[in-house]
Parts: sequence; structure tokens; C-alpha cells
Amino acid sequence: MSLARQLVPPDEADDELLYPAEDGEPMAETQIHIRAIILLFQALEDYLAKRLDIYIAADMFWYWEKGNVGARRAPDVMVIKGVGRRVRRSFLSWKENGAVPCVIFEMASQGTWRENLKEKRRLYEKLGVKEYFVFDPEAKYLRPPLQGFRRNRNGLFVPLDLDANKQLHCQELGINLRPEGEFLRVLDAKTGKRVLWRTEWIEKEKNRANAEKRRANAEKRRADALEREVARLKELREKNGGSGPTT
Repeated sequence: MSLARQLVPPDEADDELLYPAEDGEPMAETQIHIRAIILLFQALEDYLAKRLDIYIAADMFWYWEKGNVGARRAPDVMVIKGVGRRVRRSFLSWKENGAVPCVIFEMASQGTWRENLKEKRRLYEKLGVKEYFVFDPEAKYLRPPLQGFRRNRNGLFVPLDLDANKQLHCQELGINLRPEGEFLRVLDAKTGKRVLWRTEWIEKEKNRANAEKRRANAEKRRADALEREVARLKELREKNGGSGPTT
């Protein structure tokens, strides 16, 4: 599931000097938020692994106006269609044929939830983002903790309604989203199957390997028992002069 990687081209390396990739600020306010971001990022990577035209980034600066270093945001997670998966330090829209994220995710916290629902919502709407989701991992600041918006024909974000399973549908990616405790679960919209977090996948594979080992041991015990029984019957027959029971 690793992404194809290559060196950053020289012209983009020059741009990185003008458009910094870091600001010295922490990735998120708490460990809860960091884990929520990482698990969502990995789940999207895994679900979209075959889509080589889709780029997924976490806490990466997105610059949308050449020559304006202030025209930038670093969404917690963003997904951009129609671009390659090469490594980038920042995403510069004018270097990507004008591409902008189709979906953006922000994790709400005490210090960000108002900005997420107001300033960032208006900005992402203005810049052409098609779907925007805000999740509160602590469930303290948003009611409900997962909120979503989709761009309508007039270019305005319209709030999305939770379905009967407390999920929101992400049309752009073909997934459903559902809060599970402090984390955001990704589900295949067609099948309803959960996209396992990598820790869950490792545990599943470990359990599968252990079950296979138990089956193999049980088969060996049955084979050994059968071999002992055949030997016992053979010995008994020989003691009876060849007239004993046969298998």
C-alpha cells in the first residue's frame, strides 16, 4: 500500500524556498487529534490505493495563489483528484494545472472549532472545494460531532444530513464516514464494509495466522492419533497370528 515516490523536481525545489512547507506550529492540539488525523489519512490511503490519480495529504500547506505566501492553509487531511502521487513538500495549485482539493477534513478542537465552521468553511467554499467535513474527536464542541458540507450548483456549501446509521456520505470519494469514539471510520459506500485501521488489519492478520496454526496443530494431532491406532491394530493382529482385526 506504499505510494510511488520520486525526487522533488528542481523547479519545485526552488518554489519551496519561496513557499515554506513548515511554520513551526504543532500538527494538532492533542494526541487524540493527531491519532484521529493519522488513522483517517491511512484509511483513505488504503481505500484509494488503486487510484493513482488521487493525492492524499495530511497537515500539508496548500498554496492557491502564486506570489502570495499568505494564501495558504494546511488542512488536517485533503484529497486532490487528477494529480500524481509523487512526493511534495507543499501543494502549489498553479503547479498542478490549477487543481484544488475535492475533499477537505478538519479535526475540531477547543481552539479551532469556530474557525472550522466559519472562516475555513467560507474560504474552502470560495476556493472551489466540493466537500468539507469537520469532526470533533472529543465530542465536546460540535453537535453532532461529525458535520459535512457539499457544494451545490450555486457554488455554496450545503449542510449534509446524517443517515439512519449516523453516517455522512462523501460523494467525491465513494465512502461513508461514521464517528467511532475518538476516531472517524471510513466505510465503502457500496458494500457498507469498514476500511480497517492498520492496527486492526495487523490484529486481524495475527488472529488469522494463530487460527491457521491451531488448525494445523489439530490436524497433526488427528494424524498422529490415527497413526498410533493403525500401529496398535497391526500389533494386535500380529499377536493373534494374523487373525486380529484389520483396519
